[in-house]
Amino acid sequence: MDKQRLETNLDDFESNSVDVPIDVDLDDENDGTGGGVEQQLKHKRKLTSQVWKYFEMLFVGPDKKQKAKCKLCRMKYFADSKYGTGNLKRHIDSCVRTNHRDVGQLLISQDSGLLSLGGSKFDIEKFRNMVTQAIVMHDLPFNFVEYKGIRSIFSYLYPAIQLVSRNTAKADTLKLYKKERALVKSMIEVAPGRVSFTSDLWTSLTSDGYLCLTCHYIDKNWCLQKKVLSFTFMPPPHSGLVFSEKLYSLLCEWGLESKDFSITLDNAASNDISVEMFQHQLNLKGLIVCNGDHFHMRCIQVEHE
Repeated sequence: MDKQRLETNLDDFESNSVDVPIDVDLDDENDGTGGGVEQQLKHKRKLTSQVWKYFEMLFVGPDKKQKAKCKLCRMKYFADSKYGTGNLKRHIDSCVRTNHRDVGQLLISQDSGLLSLGGSKFDIEKFRNMVTQAIVMHDLPFNFVEYKGIRSIFSYLYPAIQLVSRNTAKADTLKLYKKERALVKSMIEVAPGRVSFTSDLWTSLTSDGYLCLTCHYIDKNWCLQKKVLSFTFMPPPHSGLVFSEKLYSLLCEWGLESKDFSITLDNAASNDISVEMFQHQLNLKGLIVCNGDHFHMRCIQVEHE
């Protein structure tokens, strides 16, 4: 009786070696287990695990132990129901003949150890939006989508993908800008109070001028908000008149000329002239508070010890 129990324990130990295959089936007619006796296992209950799409159930050897054979590489594993299917799942992930480009293939979840379908339905619009956001976020060129390596990655992830050109990427970026611009505009319009502005003008190393306009306001939840409204090319001359006309046109473009409270600029001499002309335009239409007595705010430099 003890000898029989010992043999049973040894069989259980052999079956519990879940990560090591028991055999490589190089010849289906003779597998070296006693004359090639193999027959398909007939279960009383239906097999519901997804692994059986990749494995074939067998009785192998004179003892007719329950085993499973991979349909792709013909590797055999113990498959008794009391040991589970963990070894079969790990084999699917590492099988040398698995087609990893098959969108419908089953992928192993490393966190939960469960099989799940490889992603949801592919959405081309969401994909293009993610590519556009990546271009903006990382300051990538539009021809980034035409890089051979990037196209290879996209095609590998989804073979039926419709790749876009640099012109389409540019159009998608402008579309995203208009969408975000409309969102920011609606947020400022519902703000209960007025809006203050800051602006700066400078010349780059290539002698190109640029203007940045930023607005500051308190939203309906009494939280201070800051939004960049424009970062635009500003060709010379950078005179007070030109600067004033540019600021007024930007405010009209955003529909904020009637919500202007103050503007903060540096102490350049041309800014005094531009603010005076800008304030005069708004005063003619009665659009500023207290006739503009607190309209112009000068920026200061704080020195830290």
